[in-house]
Amino acid sequence: MRKILALALFATVSLVQAQIEKRDVHIAVGGKSAFYYLPLTIAEQLGYFKEQGLEVKISDFAGGAAALRAVVGGSAEVVSGAYEHTISMQGRKQYMRAFVLQGRLPQIALGVGKAKAGTFKSMKDLKGMKIGVSAPGSSTHNLVKQLLAKAGLDPDKDVSIVGAGVGAGAIAAMKSGQLDAISNVDPVMTKLEMDGDVRVVADTRNLKGTQEVWGAPLPAGCLYAPEAWVQKYPGVAQALASAIVRADQWIAKASATDVARVVPESYLLGDRALYLFSFDKVKEAISPDGLIAEAGAKATLAALRAFDKDVKGAQIDLGRTYTNEFARKANARVK
Repeated sequence: MRKILALALFATVSLVQAQIEKRDVHIAVGGKSAFYYLPLTIAEQLGYFKEQGLEVKISDFAGGAAALRAVVGGSAEVVSGAYEHTISMQGRKQYMRAFVLQGRLPQIALGVGKAKAGTFKSMKDLKGMKIGVSAPGSSTHNLVKQLLAKAGLDPDKDVSIVGAGVGAGAIAAMKSGQLDAISNVDPVMTKLEMDGDVRVVADTRNLKGTQEVWGAPLPAGCLYAPEAWVQKYPGVAQALASAIVRADQWIAKASATDVARVVPESYLLGDRALYLFSFDKVKEAISPDGLIAEAGAKATLAALRAFDKDVKGAQIDLGRTYTNEFARKANARVK
């Protein structure tokens, strides 16, 4: 019986590998240790990419905008980043397509430092502040732009934006007083909040907060690539999507302790209890199936038109910014 099962497994793996156009894939990600990209790490650590016949190289950058530049510049092939960038890039006549979802909510929070928190009453009070984001142009920056635009402020003139990354460096920058406020993801934001270093004034780590900021749930972390790449390597896109969907489904059933056992020790930021607590706060924000909702894509476009000059007057074809073809097939295969 064991021999039969082994032969069946070998045959299945061989079939999967025969359907991919190439084995080596280079993914660029902006802040891999964040929960925002947890499915990517789970797929890597549990060997889901290898099971699909892929040898995946992951390069970690300070933020999603930097990861995107790596793909645009040709040094990487696929971005693990925010869905909204596929729309922004189309506004610049560069076509990117998302093909599997990692996060169904943005998972970003804006916190005002304790020195300013006492006098902060509305988003208009952000004027003149030095605000830390993962990297200028990233989704953490876009949250700030959205809040400023809604408050009648100019995102380019009324605040100073500083790239701070999404790990220990961001925490240190906030604790040292280098920043007045910070827009970031977990576990960074929960760490700062629990230590009393910030007061969270906008929160998209849950459905209620996301509705308040954006007006609807927005697709967040995903895998996306140039449209031409997806068309040239559909087998590779399918293999990547299958690995991420399997990771999405694993996370949906996992406990915080299960996750902490799998991720690298450095992700815990020296505080295991904090990491466990943070995961429970953001678990609902992680996609259970890798599918991008049409309503979410439309809401993202509407939100970007408020502050993204490249999108505001552009004709955007949402059908070219994402596809659920690969995630649907992955869900049919992965149980």
